[in-house]
Amino acid sequence: MAESDTSNSRQTPPLMIVISGPSGVGKDAVIQHMKQRSLPIHFVVTATSRPSRSDEQDGVNYIFVSTERFEEMIWQGELLEYAVVYDQYKGIPKAQVLQAFASGKDVVLRVDVQGAATLRRLYPDALLIFLTAQSEEELKERILLRGEMPPDQLELRLATARQELEAIQTFDYVVVNRNAELDETVDTIQAIICAEHHRVHPRKVTI
Repeated sequence: MAESDTSNSRQTPPLMIVISGPSGVGKDAVIQHMKQRSLPIHFVVTATSRPSRSDEQDGVNYIFVSTERFEEMIWQGELLEYAVVYDQYKGIPKAQVLQAFASGKDVVLRVDVQGAATLRRLYPDALLIFLTAQSEEELKERILLRGEMPPDQLELRLATARQELEAIQTFDYVVVNRNAELDETVDTIQAIICAEHHRVHPRKVTI
């Protein structure tokens, strides 16, 4: 499949594109692959209070801050939305989105399902894409590939994923991210973005 053109040729308002789904479906891999295609999109870096992993870079994978600093960001209204995920804060810095919109760029937000529900409530015209694995067994294998995980923690992740699957009806699109088909997944997301820029009645997000 040829790469879809995501350029905003009709000068429709920039899109707030929310990519969400259960832990382990490959949200980070999909977004990294989109970045490699040099699309005219701003990829918002999420802020979090959790410690960074050995393979993560501050300001690239996440903006890593202390719990105290994150709570300060909440009180000062610096976040579009935030949530507590597995006992740690995660949130979307507002300034990044405002700057991208001012330049006419679409923005991509990578959030959990809880965060997507908050964004839907606050910004009804946001474009919500639910990313999922082909099966629960495939999802379980992906979670296990991340490293050793106690059985109770694994079951918690899977139980949470089952619950989050029930939220699909609140999204605009669902995309299956199959193993070894990352290009196809990104092609589909690009096609969705392109189609959204050709709506008769464009989405318009006001912050």
